Amino acid sequence: MGEGIFQPLHILLIIGIALLLFGPSKFADLGKGLGEGIRNFKSSMKDPDNNDANKDKDKEPPKPPTA
Repeated sequence: MGEGIFQPLHILLIIGIALLLFGPSKFADLGKGLGEGIRNFKSSMKDPDNNDANKDKDKEPPKPPTA
């Protein structure tokens, strides 16, 4: 079978231990955050002109507060 470091049984065991330690809600939040991060990364790679760094350049600098 697989002779690498991570065999399928090892991966299932690691996921099971992580699920026991963090609980299902934390595990779901982790997956959600990871998915959103990957989605944001992909969208910024597809359209580099439409990312947050370039949007800030178009805005006027903030005006200093008046006393």
